[in-house]
Amino acid sequence: MVRRIIQAIGLLFGGIAGSEINGWVNGSSAWTSSSSFGMLQQSGTYYMNVAVGALIGMIAATVLAGPAIRLMQRGVEVTAEMPLRQLLSGSGGLLAGLLLAVLLYPAVSELNGVGVLLPAVMALAFGYVGLRIGLSKQEEIAAGITALAEKQRPVAVPEETRGYEEHKILDTSVIIDGRIADICKTGFIEGTLVIPEFVLEELQHIADSSDLLKRNRGRRGLDILNKIQKELDVKVLIYEGDFEEIGEVDSKLVKLAKALRGKVVTNDFNLNKVCELQGVSVLNINDLANAVKPVVLPGEEIIVQVIKDGKEHGQGVAYLDDGTMIVVEGGRDYIGTTMEVLVTSVLQTSAGRMIFAKPKLLEKAL
Repeated sequence: MVRRIIQAIGLLFGGIAGSEINGWVNGSSAWTSSSSFGMLQQSGTYYMNVAVGALIGMIAATVLAGPAIRLMQRGVEVTAEMPLRQLLSGSGGLLAGLLLAVLLYPAVSELNGVGVLLPAVMALAFGYVGLRIGLSKQEEIAAGITALAEKQRPVAVPEETRGYEEHKILDTSVIIDGRIADICKTGFIEGTLVIPEFVLEELQHIADSSDLLKRNRGRRGLDILNKIQKELDVKVLIYEGDFEEIGEVDSKLVKLAKALRGKVVTNDFNLNKVCELQGVSVLNINDLANAVKPVVLPGEEIIVQVIKDGKEHGQGVAYLDDGTMIVVEGGRDYIGTTMEVLVTSVLQTSAGRMIFAKPKLLEKAL
């Protein structure tokens, strides 16, 4: 059926082409005849040109019918496999381009000769350009539609509960770290966890690495994701889009956070700074860990176990349960023993908190 339609179209266009060629040769066109009997008054040469053109058009259509049908089938298959957002964005761009061609049609509709083909060329060109623009801007279009929908949505929740459904976008480092699963389990993370597909690909590359340490880290990250999806009561979204024009994963995360109006969850110091510079909200689990460490003030007494030498002469080093390092002045002689120490000062650094203390026994002796 499709083959016959293509042949009929070739026959029609071939006949029209033969008529136009005859008009160009004789200085007139069959379509501009002032009499309704103009077609009957044409010479035998005219009808012969029309017949030859129709025959050539039909032959060409028959030859090209097979490839054209296969091309259309391939187009249907590719279109069916496209994500809905990509399909809608491309269709919108195509319609915008065709609309522009329609608006410009009156300006070129009076052209004769080869100019009669200009509207068709314009429709093809503008339609293609609109299609490409729509596909390249699908992320921005989706974000714009989402923002417009949010503005139109009636406010039915209290002001203090807004943002509950904000997207929390996980980067590779925070997934490998593993603490994000425990944080989600406690309920401190609200909304939807977004796991970009390009982050999954990076995790897979790390898990397939020839380096044993990297391979173990990658597999740990994949195990953490499985645990979050299967064992925890949190919403998880696998984001399948990509920003092909951007090479760095960190830059893609920033771009995605802007598109979704979400927050990046990380423990990467450099990514944290990049997000802050570009106005993207960040949840750094290292900051959270430092914030929930117990407060120790100078003058307090704590019980610790000195486990190793310090950097300075006579110092000993101990650790709290949360990993906070305690430098014990004169504690070298007590390595391997549990003792009571008196806090003398607390130092907060970018790497964490450090506590300085001295043995309580020395304090009593003084």
